[in-house]
This record gives sequence, structure tokens and C-alpha cells, in this order.
Amino acid sequence: MARRKKGEPVSGWICLDKPYDLGSTQAVGRVRRLFNAQKAGHAGTLDPLATGILPIALGEATKTVPFMMDADKTYRFTLEWGRTTDSLDREGVTIATSDVRPDVAAVEAALPAFVGTIDQIPPAFSAIKVDGERSYDLARAGQAVELKSRQVTIHSARVVGTPDLDHVEIEMDCGKGTYVRAVCRDLAEALGACAHVSQLRRTRVGPFREAGAIGLEMLEDFGHKARHLEVLLPVETALDDIPALALTTEDAFRLKQGRSILLLPRQVETLTARLTPGSRTVSAMSEGVMVALCEMRAGRLEPSRVFHLDKSGD
Repeated sequence: MARRKKGEPVSGWICLDKPYDLGSTQAVGRVRRLFNAQKAGHAGTLDPLATGILPIALGEATKTVPFMMDADKTYRFTLEWGRTTDSLDREGVTIATSDVRPDVAAVEAALPAFVGTIDQIPPAFSAIKVDGERSYDLARAGQAVELKSRQVTIHSARVVGTPDLDHVEIEMDCGKGTYVRAVCRDLAEALGACAHVSQLRRTRVGPFREAGAIGLEMLEDFGHKARHLEVLLPVETALDDIPALALTTEDAFRLKQGRSILLLPRQVETLTARLTPGSRTVSAMSEGVMVALCEMRAGRLEPSRVFHLDKSGD
């Protein structure tokens, strides 16, 4: 007899506005306990010193996390001139100082060099593994860490504020794997200055945006009032750029059994027109409920991830 899983089979996404000084894993734990969910995970780590959007998946939504890991993101951050730290943020140890204070025009002139597909060396204080160890653990232990450069994509970067001569605020849209602190490091170097990130906020992860986010305290208040399910977003929220196909009951049953289904020529034509370049992934729906994520091959849909949801989304 199979053991019953602990917790409730609740499924969906929470668009959490993570507070300052809380780790992503800690945030997931608190949300999971609030919903008493059987499974939980997050889509993209956010540093404890950063605030903003941390999408948290519960139950069957955890099967869509890989799609969110590749999602584009938007950050709004503040550079503080005059001091470079080992961690490239305000909590680090000062390793260099400078009296250079680049003006807005200089920053705006330098930013285009960071837009596009560029080579970026991740900060030593990052979660990248080096010989099985986290880079930040080695860096905190005083060991010299040399990380290889990697290609990242920055779609846009612009100055959005200048509170005073010591600070400049920048907003950046970027692809996966981009480090804001590395942008700060390289921008300061290009301008002959010292700087670190004094504030960092993530304002978007794919379809998850500030306007739809909820703070942890408010979410927990909803939980005390037994209203927390009101803010649970559908599993398919993470799949907004993946075309959906409505199925017959018979085809939905076949997919749930792990079997492929044959598409009509017009269905193939419609889906092909809606697929993003290089993708074959289709979301299969039945009566408004997610049935499976499928790959379209040779006129058939082959299930890659099957979901177990009812009409309420649980």
C-alpha cells in the first residue's frame, strides 16, 4: 500500500514579493507551510539582500518550473559609487575606493556596450559550483575563485534615476544567468570608477510582475483568515508563451495514460504558427484544466509531463 504524502495536494503559483534579508529557500518554506502543500519550489533564486518577484510553485506547478528558469527577467538596481566590495554589494568588505563619480551622460554612453549577447564573468560570490563547492563558500573562506566567462543576453539597460552624485538607478531586462552585480562591476571598470550594488529589486520574471505580486506578511494574513487560496494562480500561468490546445475527453484520457494522440492537419497548422522558433512544446487542455505538456512531432502530440488536476486546479 502506497504511503500517503504529507500535506495537501494544492497546486498553483504564488507571485511572491520577497522581502529584504530573507533567502529564497526560507521563503519557499514559509509559503509551503502556509498552504500545507505536498510539494513546493521556486523559479530563480533571489539573493537575501534583494527584494521583489520570486515565483513559488506548489504541487503540480513544480512540473512547470523548468520553463520559468529560462524566462526573461527585469531588475531595478542602484549603483553606489566610491567603493568596490568583494561581494559587489553593500554587505561586502571594501577592496577598493575611488573619488570618481561618473555623471548620467557617462553612464548612458557606457550602457549600450552591455546590451545584446555578451560575455560575462559571474561574481565570485555566486552559487556556481567549483570542484563540487559553491563559489560563494570558497570566496567567504578567503580562497581565490576564478570563474569562466559565459554568454548572457541583456535586452535593454537604461538609467531611471539619479538620487544624488553618489548613486545611479538602472533598470535592466535580461535573459537567464545574468548577474546584476557583474554588470555593476564591469560598468564601473569601464568608467574608471569603483562601485557596488546598494539596492536590488527584481520586478518581473516571465509573466510574473509587480502588479500581481503579494507580500509575505499579507499572504500570511490571508492564511490566518483562510483566504490564501484566493491568491493562488493557475498552473498554466508559467506557460503564457506556450500554445494551448483544447482536447476531446478521449484524447485527454490517452495523454494521461502516457500515449500520444494524432492531430488534425488544421491543428498542426495552427499550432505551428503559434510556436516560438525552436520550440515544439504544446499545452494540452481539457475542459479548462491542464492535462499535459506535450511535444509536437510528425503530426502527433507526445506527452512529456502529465498533470493530475481537477477543475478547481487542485
